[in-house]
Order: sequence, then C-alpha cells, then structure tokens
Amino acid sequence: MPIQPNDHIVKSYDDERNRLTQEILRMGEMAASQLEAALDVVERRDDKAAERIIANDDAIDALEHEVSQDVMKLALRGPMARDLREILAALRIAADIERIGDYAANVAKRSTALNLAPPLPHTRGLTVLGQLAVRQVRDVLVAFRDNDAEAAQRVRDQDAEIDTVYTSLFRELLTYMMEDPRAITPSTHLLFMAKNIERIGDHATNIAENIWFLVHGDDALPPRDKRDETNTVS
Repeated sequence: MPIQPNDHIVKSYDDERNRLTQEILRMGEMAASQLEAALDVVERRDDKAAERIIANDDAIDALEHEVSQDVMKLALRGPMARDLREILAALRIAADIERIGDYAANVAKRSTALNLAPPLPHTRGLTVLGQLAVRQVRDVLVAFRDNDAEAAQRVRDQDAEIDTVYTSLFRELLTYMMEDPRAITPSTHLLFMAKNIERIGDHATNIAENIWFLVHGDDALPPRDKRDETNTVS
C-alpha cells in the first residue's frame, strides 16, 4: 500500500518527539551523574575534580537549548491537545533538569571552599542526603521514559524522606556550630550544600508532577507531604 503524504508527516512528528524524549533523558542522566560526582569530590576533597564538574555544567545548559529548539519545531506543527501537553511538559522538565545541574555544580563549588578547613564528620550526612536525591532523579527519569504517572507519584512521595534527612542534618550542623565557633565557616558551607541538594529533590518532584500532568492533564494530585522543618528551627 503506498505511503500517503500524511504518513510522512506523522512519522516525522513521532521521530522528532522520540528525539526530544531521548535528549531529556540524556540531559537528566548528565545531571544525576553531576550530583554523584559532586558528592564524590566532597568526600575526596578533590579541587581539580570539582573544577571539572563546574565546567561540565555548560553541557547540560547546551542540551536544554537543544530541547527548547526541538520543542519549537513540534509546536509549529499545529499539535493536538495531548501533543501540547507533551510540549509544555518537555519545556518544564528540561528547565528543572537544568536547575538540578546548576545545584550539583554549586555543591562542587562549595566543596573547594570546604577543603580550606579540616575535614568534618558531617560530610557523611551530606552524602546520605545526596544519594537520596540521586535516586529520586533517576527514578523520575524512568517514570518519564515509561510515561508512568503512578511511578511519578511515588517519586513525588519520596521527597518527604529527603526533607526529613535535610532537617536532621540542618539541626545537627546548627548544634555543632554553637558548640564550636571554629566550625561555623565550614558548617555554613555544608548547610548551603545541603540546601542545594534539598532543592534538587524539589525539582525532581516538579518533574514528577509534570509527568502526571502529561498523562492525566489537569486532574489534581493529592497535597504533597512536606517535612522540611528548617524554617521552624529555633
């Protein structure tokens, strides 16, 4: 049976949509790897490796630009309602991944300042927090790849665990700073690093919510369980 002109249009659209999905997945994996590498340089106190991580952030930014260009190509084809949701979700998800990469680079930047002080035992708590965030990012990428709204909702629920660990580390560092004034500067760096990782969890949660939107449209999600209590610490 001869291929009709609209068959070419549909295939071309599907090819571009698949390309967009692969770009976002690649971008997300780069961001997750950046965070893993940043946690590693904190443990190893490796300034040169930290500089490489900071430089690598440009590659994530470049991919976000590619995603934006590909989204525009799809938008110009006059898509239907479901396609419009894909376009909007792709833009939002790419922006969240770009911010995850930025926060991972910020952790690496802070590590070089942290290395000017003697090692702190609390970096282990930062590693635990970071590993939770890496898992959350990788899980949400799988949910995006599989178009799985229920898996995305489970990822969204994981953010409460990150909030709990972050609040615990925040309290621990404040206590340490009050007990030993010499620890104030390095502990402050750790607090900023921990906040960057907590924000990574928030952006992974945003991605999960956009996957839900992609699949279900405007059907409301239940309220999110927030356990970041650092604003109430006295």
